[in-house]
Amino acid sequence: MTAKDIGARETTAAVLVRADGEVDEESLAYLHEKVAAALDRSGLPPVNGEVRVRRASAHHVELPWSGRTDIRVGSDLVVVHAREASARELADRLHDRLRSATERAAHRGDATRRTAAPPPWRGGPQK
Repeated sequence: MTAKDIGARETTAAVLVRADGEVDEESLAYLHEKVAAALDRSGLPPVNGEVRVRRASAHHVELPWSGRTDIRVGSDLVVVHAREASARELADRLHDRLRSATERAAHRGDATRRTAAPPPWRGGPQK
């Protein structure tokens, strides 16, 4: 089975986009663009992982489109889940959640986000 058989594509950030079920090429291309837009930014550590999209085959399912990301941003693992009624809504929701999660992961260790110096009884500066 090749990548074309299962609907897999690779973004420029070494993230594989896979589709299971009845996913058309247009929806997969839109999802690919949204994932690339969320991850192809300057300042991010090395990014790699996988995005899986699935469309339920049962017609009675209220939210047939589901997506999951398992992406490593530097040393942090970013996992995002979403369920929506259409492929475009799912791609937009995954983009928003993935962007905010990668932003948190990228800035988790920044010195500007740390609290003030510890108090004197915890080894902080003496007055």
